[in-house]
Amino acid sequence: MDRIFPMTRDAGLDRLSAFLAEAGADYAASRNTDRGVQARPTTSALSPYLRRRLITEAEVVAAADSAFGDGGAEKFVSEVFWRTYFKGHLETHPAAWTDFLALAAADRTRLAAEPGLRRTYERAVEGRTGIDGFDDWVRELVETGWLHNHARMWFASIWIFTLRLPWALGADFFLRHLVDGDPASNTLSWRWVAGLHTRGKHYVARAENIRRYTEGRFDPAGLDEYPDSLDESNPPREIALPRADAAPAGPVALLLHLDDLHPESLPLGDARVVRVGGLVAHAPGASDPVRAADAAAMADALARAAAHFGCPAGPVAPDWSDAHPVVTAWAPVGPSADALPAECLRVRRSWDEIAWPLATRGYARVKKAIPQLLPH
Repeated sequence: MDRIFPMTRDAGLDRLSAFLAEAGADYAASRNTDRGVQARPTTSALSPYLRRRLITEAEVVAAADSAFGDGGAEKFVSEVFWRTYFKGHLETHPAAWTDFLALAAADRTRLAAEPGLRRTYERAVEGRTGIDGFDDWVRELVETGWLHNHARMWFASIWIFTLRLPWALGADFFLRHLVDGDPASNTLSWRWVAGLHTRGKHYVARAENIRRYTEGRFDPAGLDEYPDSLDESNPPREIALPRADAAPAGPVALLLHLDDLHPESLPLGDARVVRVGGLVAHAPGASDPVRAADAAAMADALARAAAHFGCPAGPVAPDWSDAHPVVTAWAPVGPSADALPAECLRVRRSWDEIAWPLATRGYARVKKAIPQLLPH
């Protein structure tokens, strides 16, 4: 199974169909096993498409429920809701994102001033640590833009607790190279591994676990398997979920961004889309493959929007809206939200409107509500 992700909606739907037909029934039993880049993934590998909403969480969950029914999709559906949970949590704790950006900038300054730290960092990002598995995951990440979720957890734990590198630099490394790099999932997953998201509860990579779930491909030595979790003096503060806008009736200009590229299903009410613009705001320092994936996904969305709405669609340019009100899908905390013009009217999907208010604490509240949140 290759790790090439054509960034179109059709490719995402094809991958969803293949997963449900081939691997989905075994998902709960095999999802933690990483068999390597040449093997068929034991996860759905839908994350690059869900990250940009080329396909939506609602349609993925509905397809899985239809394919397996009677609770057969329960574990997979729960994992899809983790993505929703992370987005809702970051929406109500936006300082987790801004603090990460500030920490990463400060840590990059430390690299210039501390030769020992810089040497350890360079060995890590170049895959020269000598740690079995870790160096392979570095190469896989840089070359393919993707890692199995379990490998991401092992990687982050080794980075933080064995190599003693700043967590924000690791999260930054992932965000620059992952073709599914999502501000919420990436930032909060690294914080969770470190013991910051759920204070004092960290994830520790153990050699036996790596041996077991890579089916003996890797057997690392020298891991710190009994570290203390990290701590912080000022955890991100909770804020109220910002209110969304309603699309006005009549002609509007629709602004697309990388966090929602399925304009055909946006809740636009009585608005009539007469122009479509595409705004591409990459993750900070995004690699060339990530930038290419973003550009391809936007091109696909613009082409579909032009056909669906029967109007001009292209990259944002001066005066592109032709003085019409500008409407856009809600952009979760991250680069797209930072880049949106202040005058945009931001509409929010019912999926997010219902789930995000439940995401202010741990995942358990969202998980408990899944039966009520599922499309009916």
